[in-house]
Amino acid sequence: MKARPSNCMHDNGPPPDPAASLFMGTVMHHRMKPREHRFSYKVFSVLLDLDRLEEAAQSSLFFSVNRFNLLSFHQKDHGPRDGSDLRLHVDRLLAKEGLEAPARVLLLAYPRMLGYGFNPLSVYYAYDRSNQLIALVYEVRNTFGGIHTYVAPVKAGQCSDAGIRQDQKKLFYVSPFVSMEQHYFFRMMPPGKTVRVRILEKDCEGPLLSATFSGTQHPLSNGSILQACLQVPLLTFKVIGAIHWEAFKIWRKRVPFHARPAGDAGNDGSPGQTGSVLPVSNN
Repeated sequence: MKARPSNCMHDNGPPPDPAASLFMGTVMHHRMKPREHRFSYKVFSVLLDLDRLEEAAQSSLFFSVNRFNLLSFHQKDHGPRDGSDLRLHVDRLLAKEGLEAPARVLLLAYPRMLGYGFNPLSVYYAYDRSNQLIALVYEVRNTFGGIHTYVAPVKAGQCSDAGIRQDQKKLFYVSPFVSMEQHYFFRMMPPGKTVRVRILEKDCEGPLLSATFSGTQHPLSNGSILQACLQVPLLTFKVIGAIHWEAFKIWRKRVPFHARPAGDAGNDGSPGQTGSVLPVSNN
């Protein structure tokens, strides 16, 4: 029987042991105002242990690290985007927050498919030696080439059996249909049997947008990759296509357009805050 997204951390279990896993699931966006708009898409992500990328590359004939394949992961797509060690990158980010180097760092992201990839949101999960989550690092992109990193240590009171709850003021421009005057409320179910990312976006008048990703864990094997690619053909092409298609439908509904702030490079990879970060992100 397939696991369903868990509402309790103790039911969800510890982070997966393998160097690489595949999470099949659904991304959903629901805009409440000024025009209602809702959509959902089947997607899949990979979860990688950043200390075991060579081992992850041996998981399947159809998956590679830093080279072309049906599915692949390239370090230069993340962090400083220069191909440098991502584990050291995360260690440096956490050190700036006064945290010691974690025992393990897992990265949840879309893989490249046939050499092409785009990640509106990548999430790093940092654990101590007892498998306790000590920090999340959100790496956010927009379709204008910007990238921004949000480092979120898990503070007292933020972790419960319902998951990790955090909130943050928006500082990074992502969607032309969402203003900068927003606040984000995150509820994260760290990866185990399932994984879940939930973001509720509010302005001064209340909820604007709810976005979720829920997925179930599978081994990153020949069979699971082929099945995923059959269920979700051309994954990353679908993601970028859906971003523009949903943006067009929102434009047709006459949702107000918000221009990109002057001087907003959003491209330095420095710690900061996220915008509307779940794919598809132009809702």
